[in-house]
Amino acid sequence: MAKKQRKKDGVPVKELLAKGVFHLLKSSPNKEFNYKQISALLLVKDADTRQMVLDCLDGFVAAGLAEKPMAGKYKYKHQEDFRLGLVDVTRTGAGYLIDDDHKEDLFIQPENLGSALNGDQVKVKTFLSKKGRRLEGKVVEVVRRAHTLYPGVIEVQKSNGFFIADNQKIHVDFFIPKQNLHGALNGQKVLVELISWDKTDKNPIGSVAKVLGYPGENDAEIHAILAEFDLPYEFPEEVEASAAKLSLELSDEEIAKRKDFRTTTTFTIDPFDAKDFDDALSFKKLENGNVEIGIHIADVSHYVRPGTILDKEGLNRATSVYLVDRVVPMLPEVLSNGLCSLRPNEDKFCFSAVFEMTDKAKVVSEWFGRTIIHSDRRFTYEEAQEIIETGKGDFAEEIVFMNKLAVIMRQDRVKHGAIEFGSEEVKFNLDENGKPVGVYQKVMKESNKLIEEFMLLANRKVAALFGKSKTQKPFVYRIHDLPDPEKLKMLKDYIRNFGYKLQHVEGKSAAYALNQLLESVAGKPEEHIIKQLAVRSMAKAVYSTENIGHYGLAFEDYCHFTSPIRRYPDIMVHRLLQMHLDGHVSNDPKTLELQAKHSSMMERKAVEAERASIKYMQVLYLSNKIGSQFDGIISGLSNWGIFVEIIENKCEGLISLRNMKDDFYSFDENKYVIEGQRWGREFRLADKIRIVVKSADLIKKQLDFEWVDPMAE
Repeated sequence: MAKKQRKKDGVPVKELLAKGVFHLLKSSPNKEFNYKQISALLLVKDADTRQMVLDCLDGFVAAGLAEKPMAGKYKYKHQEDFRLGLVDVTRTGAGYLIDDDHKEDLFIQPENLGSALNGDQVKVKTFLSKKGRRLEGKVVEVVRRAHTLYPGVIEVQKSNGFFIADNQKIHVDFFIPKQNLHGALNGQKVLVELISWDKTDKNPIGSVAKVLGYPGENDAEIHAILAEFDLPYEFPEEVEASAAKLSLELSDEEIAKRKDFRTTTTFTIDPFDAKDFDDALSFKKLENGNVEIGIHIADVSHYVRPGTILDKEGLNRATSVYLVDRVVPMLPEVLSNGLCSLRPNEDKFCFSAVFEMTDKAKVVSEWFGRTIIHSDRRFTYEEAQEIIETGKGDFAEEIVFMNKLAVIMRQDRVKHGAIEFGSEEVKFNLDENGKPVGVYQKVMKESNKLIEEFMLLANRKVAALFGKSKTQKPFVYRIHDLPDPEKLKMLKDYIRNFGYKLQHVEGKSAAYALNQLLESVAGKPEEHIIKQLAVRSMAKAVYSTENIGHYGLAFEDYCHFTSPIRRYPDIMVHRLLQMHLDGHVSNDPKTLELQAKHSSMMERKAVEAERASIKYMQVLYLSNKIGSQFDGIISGLSNWGIFVEIIENKCEGLISLRNMKDDFYSFDENKYVIEGQRWGREFRLADKIRIVVKSADLIKKQLDFEWVDPMAE
């Protein structure tokens, strides 16, 4: 009869031993062991247990988990593993695989990228590096290309051409055969389609899909930015044709179905250069001393019906894109600037949220539904601000009272944990050719905040209908998760360089600490930098059918209801709200979630394109100021240089350390300073510094500065 196997805490000793043996092999994958060495490392001394170690090793070899390079020697055998993810290519030509299942990104040597380009979805085979120090990957298949068209510049030779992509992460030039040039001339900005990239080809083969113009031309550069982020800049003919067929008349039959607000005082407040007006406010005094405030939103869903070509195009775009010199709308102009624009002195269909409120901004009752309105006046933010400050002008009583309510609502939000980052937007004065002649910063004033607060009220109250519903009806929320504790810790460590402390950086309590920090830096040289760092420590707000609340706004329920002209999720919310009012429930939550994720993705692309257009305009603006001096603030430090943001125009450029000739400078990561080795001069974040503009590269969208040494003047 076989011996009964010993046990430790109910687990067979051999099973525990096998785990220990395998862990030792795997933790030193390039090292060879004999069974005596393994036994010694596991503190095994008796003969029976050492025999069990040998049995385990032989069992691993039989199972393919270990190998015997020579008699009596055992070594871990790496298991072939495949991963699916997105490849992020660095400027050196190496890459990293990013996938949701692994925290650590997988390194890919340049020669192992195969035909993968930055952003592509790829299948990667993992293997141990030659020295066995880390796991690496090799692309075995490109599953899906990140782009269909690539913007860049073409170099035409006698019989063919080469295409250099604008995106520096596209690490290889495209070969363009002569027949694929399609009229493109040397040095022009073009869009190129990747035709093929065989294993035997050093370069991908491309074909010119569109000639944009020449580098530096506004249209060429802006269209290239849109193409870089796969954003369209023209509507297909069939979409424009469908929009043109929409009736401009408001039928009596439809008007009869709606609540009529045409005799109620109503107005819009928008930027001076706004082309579309998708929200209006109405005001009425009630006999009981309260007021009725209506938040009226263009009823886009009345015209854009589910499944139509307009609906499909709207969903595909998901958002309007706001570039420096133009707006790329989500919907054709017939809708965005016409039918759905709440222009003054015109009857318009709306979807409205109407609230009875006390003079303390308490909501007594609420009503939601379809309406018809007639805007009495269009105000710019500047005009409304003057009325708030002076108490004089059209509808002064209404605007001043509504501003009082807005101030109370804002204070209440902050008291309950809303984070007040503020809004800092870089704006440009453009000449008749679209060239920047001035840069300024848009400042949020009370008139802006008035509109913001009432839009937040409508969004919150609509979401609450679903969030607090016992039946949990499918809905599309705007959610914002708790901050990443690691990012908050990094922020906490970072601001110590400025002498600030951040207490209580966990969970919801972090919001109060962040507000205290933002208050303490207000008006200081480092304010802008610390605000940016604080924003980066936050999670990204997204659309989802799962309601986890909105951390930044301190709302349990929140959605986007107020901008259906420029955001597709708002159209979805309008439809879901109408179903709720009609007593129906959406029966397709999976589709809602897919559309929400798509909208979040397109929103991120739009934001990136907007930032790229701002960076381009900043470089273009300073390209005419080569040699000019400006005062700046140090906004970043790295091993290769000092990033400086010019105070008066917010343009950021780099002072290369190798161009600083008075000393040899290096970056001290622990002290977070750039330090001169000979004279000990230090450069810190938020230090004021004077620079001269050295160069402006429009293609790379980069500015190079030189430091103006006050000691040398």
